[in-house]
Amino acid sequence: MYREPGNLRVAAAPSRDPLHKKASALQPAIALRRFSPCIPRALVIAASTGGPQALALVLAELAPSLANLPVLIVLHLPADFTKLVTTNIARLTKLPTRAARHGEPALPGHIYFAPGDTHMRVLKIGDAPILVHADGPPENFCKPAADVLFRSAAQTFGVGALALVLTGMGSDGSIGSRAVVEAGGSVIAQDESSSVVWGMPGSVVNAGLASAVLPLDRMAGAVQGLLRGAPPGGGR
Repeated sequence: MYREPGNLRVAAAPSRDPLHKKASALQPAIALRRFSPCIPRALVIAASTGGPQALALVLAELAPSLANLPVLIVLHLPADFTKLVTTNIARLTKLPTRAARHGEPALPGHIYFAPGDTHMRVLKIGDAPILVHADGPPENFCKPAADVLFRSAAQTFGVGALALVLTGMGSDGSIGSRAVVEAGGSVIAQDESSSVVWGMPGSVVNAGLASAVLPLDRMAGAVQGLLRGAPPGGGR
């Protein structure tokens, strides 16, 4: 279990109401884990309600830094909307972006979405990470489910896995985030004030699995720092 006391830091929980600046002192502290000492080799992202807009903002800023790692995304949307989202992300990032094809390699500098109504896993076959469709039952009432992707990324990339848990309802991504940190990887969660719904990131934060809790407009910068070997100071 990757939960030694030395791997935990503490940050104040964000206040929902900016008019009550003293409220943060009354809120419970958030336990933050230390970041992996390794430069990320894969970026996995979970998002749901508010996810298309959040992904557009983060990935557009992050795109110039993604040449050396693949980006794998689970977004809770009906299958009919996947093409619209991937087309928009491709336009904003100028990077190859599409719904993952079964059996294709996860290439650096490419962005892959789990197809609607299908789980996506990433497996190491030989020396290459391979994307695989998985037609199992829903998890957390979700298909695709971020937990499925995150668990496989933890097994495949270990300390090189970096997960982002963005705005969304429910708790999908929490179990998978535990697998990521137990494998030595890192998780960054979106903060409550910038989330449309703080269900998914909140479940990760409340479980003590995040290394940083950040507003949406700071997430790309934090990832860029990690890719340079310079972890952020721990969020809020």
